[in-house]
Amino acid sequence: MSRPTPRAARLAAWIAIPAALVASGVVVSQASYSAFSSTTVNPTSNWTAGSVALTDDDSNTALFTATNLKPGSTGSNCIAVTSTGTLASAVKLYGTAAATTNNLASNITLSVVQGTGGGFGSCSGFTPLAAGSSLYNGTLAGFGTSYTNFSNGVGNWAPTGTTGTQTTTSETRVYQVTYTVSNAAPNTTQSGTASLGLTWEAQNS
Repeated sequence: MSRPTPRAARLAAWIAIPAALVASGVVVSQASYSAFSSTTVNPTSNWTAGSVALTDDDSNTALFTATNLKPGSTGSNCIAVTSTGTLASAVKLYGTAAATTNNLASNITLSVVQGTGGGFGSCSGFTPLAAGSSLYNGTLAGFGTSYTNFSNGVGNWAPTGTTGTQTTTSETRVYQVTYTVSNAAPNTTQSGTASLGLTWEAQNS
């Protein structure tokens, strides 16, 4: 087999360069064809939980701080509870941390009435609901032991909220709470004490 002359080798090299360029162009062309694509997009989805929210107007002050009580002593106060939640809910009232000495709690009657108007520190303008206004009428001790959580709490208020959207709309209910020391309170209740916290709780329905 004869070896190519130097001239033939140079000619072959010059021919090889265009051929390589053509070959690479074919590859690039084929690569461009393979990049053709198409998509369709659904806009970003979002999820936001609703809310159940209650506030009141007591400025963290107890409804009553009554001292030097005697048979027949009485007092009344109101508290406005406001729902700002976006979900429909049910609101219940119950007692917490009930305590007493000398059986004073059993000799104090407690009534809770729901309505509109008035607020903490003054029941001026309070108007009971036309129906179902009375939530409790019994002893302080009885309330503290019978109504202790949401499941057994009293009340039928059902704020509607605004499902699925934020709202500035609020719903308010006023509760008038009245205590009276029994005229029949025995001497053994002297220097007795009674205490009870009140909690309003809303749960979405």
